[in-house]
Amino acid sequence: MSKAADSVIDLYQTHAAAWLTLRATALMERPWLERFLASLPSGPPGERAVLDLGCGTGQPIAGYLIENGCHITGVDGAAAMTDIARARFPAQRWITADMRDLPPLGRFHGLVAWHSFFHLTPEDQRPLFETFSRLALPGAALLFTSGTEQGEAIGTFEGQPLYHGSLDSAEYRQRLEKNGFEVICHVENDASCGGATIWLARKAAGVV
Repeated sequence: MSKAADSVIDLYQTHAAAWLTLRATALMERPWLERFLASLPSGPPGERAVLDLGCGTGQPIAGYLIENGCHITGVDGAAAMTDIARARFPAQRWITADMRDLPPLGRFHGLVAWHSFFHLTPEDQRPLFETFSRLALPGAALLFTSGTEQGEAIGTFEGQPLYHGSLDSAEYRQRLEKNGFEVICHVENDASCGGATIWLARKAAGVV
């Protein structure tokens, strides 16, 4: 398991072109992205700063948010992914970095970790909730996907093992609340979104 967990970034770096071809762009995530947009603090279009952690190539998630008035800072550990995103959306900010070791980024009106956060081990996921809080402005929205119970699993991508880790739902909720987030909506195994387990939360307006 540890070897697979350590190889996730290298796997996406090696197979970025395949990922670009395989990644569905029909945007079944649209209802959740619309909820996320509706949960962002109000502000002029184009001035709502959103951090996309594990942004991949920027499509379709970041692309949809850009179309709807967000300025994106996208972070991905695979330079091949951020290179594609930068070529496609040159007006946005794209950074190659591991989400566990981020450079100074500022603070954001919204944070997204869609099908990326769950590639970290449970041990690595836990401290990220403090990072989310540090990066989130008061009232910021947070959207991420997870598993439903604590454990590890191995999928496949291009014939290679692809690691997934999860906490259980009660711990996710507790860590969100401890770091100043209230859960707005949580659906396990959402059949309308490919079976994803999804969290939408908001940082309390009075929490700095």
